[in-house]
Amino acid sequence: MSTKIHATCDALGNPTGFHLTKGQAHDLEGADALMDQLTKAQAILADKAYDAQERMRKKLEDNRCEQVIPCKKNRLIQLDYDKELYKARHLIENFFAKLKQYRAIATRYDKTSQNFLGAVYFCSSVILLN
Repeated sequence: MSTKIHATCDALGNPTGFHLTKGQAHDLEGADALMDQLTKAQAILADKAYDAQERMRKKLEDNRCEQVIPCKKNRLIQLDYDKELYKARHLIENFFAKLKQYRAIATRYDKTSQNFLGAVYFCSSVILLN
């Protein structure tokens, strides 16, 4: 059994929200669940997997949120994005690196997704306090 952890963080790299999906699910399923939090932000930094016009870009544009999402190579019209601001995306990657230091998260010992999500929240709060 595999699980994807979808997370959001603030400008300082502190976790702000989580959602779990099945391991084979597309990243946009997690983004759909976290969209309420995403639309409140001033800017969204995401990788190429979130380059979807209807599911992401249009919703963010409606909420006047700056989109710092590079385009996929197969997109017909390549959109510009702020490359300097995109460099700050390492904050969420650093958070996941810290989260995976906890063996229970890295190997998913819990059988139920509810318990696993609880462990993610607990480890995240420990990371936040350190």
